[in-house]
Amino acid sequence: MSFSSYFSSISLLLLVSALVMNVNAINNNNNNNDDDVRAPKSDSCNNPFQLVKVKNWIDEKESNNIYSGMSARFGSSLPQKPNITLRTPALFSNPIHCCSTPLSQFYGSIALCVRGGCDFTTKAQFAQSAGATAILVINDTEDLFEMVCSNATHPNISIPVVMIPNSAGQAFNKSQTKVEILLYAPPRPLIDFSVAFLWLMSVGTIVCASLWSDLTSPEQYDERYKELCLKESSNAETAKYDSDKEIVNIDTRGAIVFVLSGSVFLLLLYFFMSSWFIWVLIVLFCIAGIEGMHNCIVSLTLRKSQNWSQKVVNVPWSGEVSIYSLVVLLFCVAFAIFWAATRQESYSWVGQDTLGICLMITVLQLAQLPNIKVATALLSCAFVYDIFWVFISPLIFNESVMIAVARGDKAGGEAIPMLLKFPRLFDPWGGYDMIGFGDILFPGLLVSFAHRFDKDKKKGVSNGYFLWLVIGYGFGLIITYLGLYLMNGNGQPALLYLVPCTLGLIIILGFIRGELKSLWNYGTEDSSSSIEEPCDV
Repeated sequence: MSFSSYFSSISLLLLVSALVMNVNAINNNNNNNDDDVRAPKSDSCNNPFQLVKVKNWIDEKESNNIYSGMSARFGSSLPQKPNITLRTPALFSNPIHCCSTPLSQFYGSIALCVRGGCDFTTKAQFAQSAGATAILVINDTEDLFEMVCSNATHPNISIPVVMIPNSAGQAFNKSQTKVEILLYAPPRPLIDFSVAFLWLMSVGTIVCASLWSDLTSPEQYDERYKELCLKESSNAETAKYDSDKEIVNIDTRGAIVFVLSGSVFLLLLYFFMSSWFIWVLIVLFCIAGIEGMHNCIVSLTLRKSQNWSQKVVNVPWSGEVSIYSLVVLLFCVAFAIFWAATRQESYSWVGQDTLGICLMITVLQLAQLPNIKVATALLSCAFVYDIFWVFISPLIFNESVMIAVARGDKAGGEAIPMLLKFPRLFDPWGGYDMIGFGDILFPGLLVSFAHRFDKDKKKGVSNGYFLWLVIGYGFGLIITYLGLYLMNGNGQPALLYLVPCTLGLIIILGFIRGELKSLWNYGTEDSSSSIEEPCDV
């Protein structure tokens, strides 16, 4: 089996993995700021949850660590800006759980309590009665849980109640003298402009992949090839050029099996996900990303100059290899290793996006849809798959299986790398806007088919299908992110919006133009021209 065959197998496996990541996530913060609809509501228990920043000073020295917290459903709200609130002393309660009357008064200080022993409203009631201006509940883990009302009729609580992680409590407990705290709750922006960059990356990847053969064909080769086509003759160099491409044509049965395989793989990840399993995917992602990046760099650089590939060297088990290709390969390997080693750093998104975009461009050259019949089977199954595992699976598993896998809840902080992400530059809480590879690859297969169809039928820009599908995909992404904002940042099945805006659009256009039958059976009809098909590069 050749190396390109190995790459084909790995790419198809990652394509199945990409189907798992078909859910858009608005950010990667673990904090949950969504209202708990199960919590009882009353006049004194109807506050929305707030994400809270906890600035602190220990022994009059400002700490470099600003901790994150979450406010309760009850109690007063916190200011949005730090300059309209004050530094306040913080004291540990005695008893520490705040489940009984404190032995000493707080006298305008913030009460520090640990979680457990009684419900949150009881803690707040005792702290408030002792003169506390706010209460910080220290959780025994780094996770933040929703503090809801224990019942619908409890004494009015007029002080802020905030949960903080255990690391914050340990930092405050180390001080033997004075701790001061400033609490504020900056809101998230309604729209973060990082979405625009993610939109450009997604649309640009599909456009580049569709036009890749046009962009990378050597100019000298194009002129020579056109002359040969006009003479109705064959060329050995052309045959070699075409044979190097190992195209995987997806059929209807394969499309259905492919989506079913994605469901099985998703369940395996959900039940058996662990850090080592994610590491296997990271290694496969790096291997496929190296080949994809190598393919993109070599194809682009050799477009203008074929001389760079003339010098060769003998490599064991590979035979003669171009020195230039070998140098590029070593660079790609070093790039992937560097990303894997620094994938937890704030700048790692650059390497992940670079490898991911190159991988997707190469995969869209490898896998092709032969006609709209197969496209309808594949995208319709993916459409149902997305909706089921995001919206219906909570009725069976008590949580969205796809969102749980995408967050990596059971992987010890490791995340599946098959997604593009861009940092939220204007969000005080940070995080990333993300889109799964599947939300690019599956519509991209259809857009690439539209480009090949337009080129074969010699259609112009306006009367073709490629431009309209690119516009439809871009519009579908806009609707996807609009749905994210309307759903308070909850993960959304992007194909719910992208499939109607791409597959639905080409079917409607084909019906209006009277070309739906040709689109449906393309590739299975007898071609009226036996010369034009080989010339479609």
